[in-house]
Amino acid sequence: MAIGFDNSSIALAVEQVAFQKNRIAIAGAVATTLFTGKSCTPNEAAWLHDNYALANTLARSVVGRGGDTWFFITVDYTFGHSLEAEAKNAVLASGGKVLGAVRHPLNNPDFSSYLLQAQASGAKVVALANAGGDMTNATKQANDFGLSRAGNQSLVSLLVFITDIHSLGLAVTQGLQFATAFYWDRDDESRAWSKRFFAIHQRMPTSAHAAVYSATHHYLRAIEAAGTDEAKAVMAKMREMPINDFFAKNGKLREDGRMVHDMYLVEVKTPSESSGPWDYYKIIATIPGDQAFRPAGEDGCPLIKR
Repeated sequence: MAIGFDNSSIALAVEQVAFQKNRIAIAGAVATTLFTGKSCTPNEAAWLHDNYALANTLARSVVGRGGDTWFFITVDYTFGHSLEAEAKNAVLASGGKVLGAVRHPLNNPDFSSYLLQAQASGAKVVALANAGGDMTNATKQANDFGLSRAGNQSLVSLLVFITDIHSLGLAVTQGLQFATAFYWDRDDESRAWSKRFFAIHQRMPTSAHAAVYSATHHYLRAIEAAGTDEAKAVMAKMREMPINDFFAKNGKLREDGRMVHDMYLVEVKTPSESSGPWDYYKIIATIPGDQAFRPAGEDGCPLIKR
């Protein structure tokens, strides 16, 4: 079994090699919907999120709370284009409007011109369709511009990990909204597992850490139930057995490889709301998995009959 490979292009290659060799490939933080869509195989699973779930969860929830006009700041390659497209579709489907978008190069150091265009648009919501260093730079500079403090615009991000919030600090990120599959302080079970993780790594886990552990545990349980580690038999058991652990409740592995689970709309706390390091999120809404993820068959997976 191979697990992780968070880069989408690598994930698409790994799943094909795994299928050819009759091995299992489990994706962690892979964003492309192709993994469980047109490129799906019987031997793969996607455990965390994809662009559809991230964008759909965030956009529908924010529009439903009054954030009905959007402007996108998007990284200019396939990942960003896909995030923006999925979010636009969700905004429009929810009755909102998209007032504009601008694209920036990967690893962009200066977001001032893009943020000025976002402010001038008058959109209630400025959405960052990027990740990593671009997301943190844009968030930091949006704070410098006072984008959210003006009161008539809010900042959302389409892909955030808790380590991003930790590195930027609450003074910069307070009020930022985004979708996530996991938060360490969600309930007693997530807290217990996360504190074990913290004891080893001296930091709280990201959603990707939690997903990989959950998937590995489910894989090992499936081997035990199947009485073999042969890929097809194990995959059958993995799809048959529900996922109930610190990461997901009543999760289900579909035939196309998508593990369907709840997603959460969260908002970053203000410094005064936080009790200390890693106490960063308020869970605003829980979106059931069958609403958060694209319905089976709509991604073009050849294993699913329409």
